[in-house]
Amino acid sequence: MKTQALVVVSAMGFALAGCPIGGGSNFTVGGTVTGLSGSGLVLQINGSDNLTFNVNGTFVFGDRLANNDAFSVTVATEPSNPAQTCTVRNGSGTIDKVSITNVIVSCTQTGRFAYVANRQSNTVSAFAIANSGALVPIGGSPFAANGTTPTALAVDPNGQFLYVANNGSNTVSVFSIDSATGVLTGGTATAAGSAPGAVTIDPTGRYLYVANLSSNNVSAYAISNGALTPVTGSPFNVGAEPASLAIDPNGNFLYATNFTGNNVTVFLIDLSNGMLSNISGSPFAAGAGPVSIAIDPSEAFAFVANEGANSLSAYSLTASTGALTAVPGSPFTSGTNPESLIVDPAGRYVFAANVDSANQVATYAITPSSGGLTFVSAAAAGALPISVAIDPSGQFVYAVNFNSNDVSAYTVGTSGALIPVPGSPFAAGTQPHAIAID
Repeated sequence: MKTQALVVVSAMGFALAGCPIGGGSNFTVGGTVTGLSGSGLVLQINGSDNLTFNVNGTFVFGDRLANNDAFSVTVATEPSNPAQTCTVRNGSGTIDKVSITNVIVSCTQTGRFAYVANRQSNTVSAFAIANSGALVPIGGSPFAANGTTPTALAVDPNGQFLYVANNGSNTVSVFSIDSATGVLTGGTATAAGSAPGAVTIDPTGRYLYVANLSSNNVSAYAISNGALTPVTGSPFNVGAEPASLAIDPNGNFLYATNFTGNNVTVFLIDLSNGMLSNISGSPFAAGAGPVSIAIDPSEAFAFVANEGANSLSAYSLTASTGALTAVPGSPFTSGTNPESLIVDPAGRYVFAANVDSANQVATYAITPSSGGLTFVSAAAAGALPISVAIDPSGQFVYAVNFNSNDVSAYTVGTSGALIPVPGSPFAAGTQPHAIAID
């Protein structure tokens, strides 16, 4: 009887330990680590409870918090071998009756590889990025796109897979990336909508979205070890001729520019399943022919290239709702037919490729207080620079030149001015249309 009584008391103790009394600590904080290729990353919550990472994946801190407790996730130790810089998103706030699951820790380093989609030759050119920023062809390059007129591509946040949107065959090809050499293998094709022309991946690497220019919709896929499975409800209707896509750094909203609709549609991303729903106020007005969109790393501003209006629209971005509000002075005059733009990782500059008679990449300084743009300088490019990309460290900018079949490479100067890399431009395939950096 004495032994039985002890067992009962012990069981009651376990039950009490697992049940919050008076709103006790019962909530956890966790998320996803992406892009980690080094070792020794250490995260902390509220200055303690160290978690060490050597691989990508999901995590949950052991410390439990009570409702209304504040939390702050920070990087205690950066990865090494190779050295990387890791950025925490959605990492601070207050517990509000639910556990936190959407912390994103993104680790980056200087770009290793560059991939270019060649529309006319139906190939993907692959390059290693030298310390100088020069592009060195990888053995076996170019690789067959396994589809016709490859138009857009994206690398997943962990650098394991390359996704290529094939505009002519209405498919998305999936390639594995050899982490040591950059060589592409595979190329399994998955059906998309009509004339897919843009592709993007959410910061956690769980979902992929494709803009289908002719069917006026966005295809959504869940990613599992690189393979694509359509999300429930996909494709999702958007405006007229969706031409480009971007996801905010916190992974909450998808932005699509509608080329003939002259506006920007904004979707809320359901983080549990990848489904999309329109936010209040969407779509938001843009200039004529909005063809490219980029969001600054602080998620304070968004920028749109209006090809038909020779202008750049600038918006303040409400991080909690995804809504866009034009900043004072927007739209800003640009060069001839801006076709593509990007924001540097530090959020200091916008780089815009101006096609046709300009054939240049222009630098604009971002005013931190307002999001306004000030022209800095322009660097000569090849014939019809149609797409631009920047390496994750912010050191190098690349412009794909559609008519001269090459890629211009630049070092970013201290003022944002672009300085040609020795040996630039570098030969690509026929009619290169897009570039992605791993």
